[in-house]
Amino acid sequence: MAEALQKLRHYVPTVIAVVILVAAWEIWCRVGNVSPTMISSPSEIVDATIDTWPTLWPATLVTAYEGFVGFALAVLCGIIIGIVFYCSRVLNAALFPLLAAAQTMPLITIAPLFIIWFGFEISGKIAIVAVFGLFPIAVQTIRGLEAVPQFYSDVALTCGATKLWTLWHVKLRVAARQIYGGIRISAAYIFATAATAEYLGARKGLGIWLQAAYNSFRTPLIFSATFVIVALTAVLLIVVNVSELLLLGPASEDEDPDAQE
Repeated sequence: MAEALQKLRHYVPTVIAVVILVAAWEIWCRVGNVSPTMISSPSEIVDATIDTWPTLWPATLVTAYEGFVGFALAVLCGIIIGIVFYCSRVLNAALFPLLAAAQTMPLITIAPLFIIWFGFEISGKIAIVAVFGLFPIAVQTIRGLEAVPQFYSDVALTCGATKLWTLWHVKLRVAARQIYGGIRISAAYIFATAATAEYLGARKGLGIWLQAAYNSFRTPLIFSATFVIVALTAVLLIVVNVSELLLLGPASEDEDPDAQE
């Protein structure tokens, strides 16, 4: 209980800062007579969100589905690619630069190809999310496995373990914290990628909803879609943190008790 209260106190300054910023934003829009088409006040955004919720919610569900499924594929493929590249120096040398180069391509140049291949269906957006989300996971998987001290493997192999068993039960377990670092980086922009892909070509989703708001110059709705994407990202990050806690336990348990002696 004490540890939970301490963690809650850690977020108190953030909550206070957000409240102050929102209040200042509202006062500035009201006192400064700012045009609603330029920037909307928080109260106008809330009202617009409530009024358009019957259409905003279905669009949110589409983008959420694309994001969560694409993210799951990115995690799976990213870890597998990282393991394969770690185990094969030849593949790492031959293909890793190509993987890195693929990540430098802007989404606006890749999305038309996926539209040609998949059409305007949801599957195309899932594929884009997975492709753009797997790189940091693969990189952190490789780096995490390379950072595992050699004596972990030596002890396991000396005790009769196979190399495959050692990789799965020893090296991946030791590297798991660093792999989760890559997963968090990927999760931070999953839904932004999904919405952008929808904006460039889709039938439904937050990207299309955002495009309609922009075309009609309804500024509050643009903010509504933005905050929904932020909320979805926050939910995904919470899921990642909870899964890490359940699978690996608190990070404090990984500390060496003899390190401070």
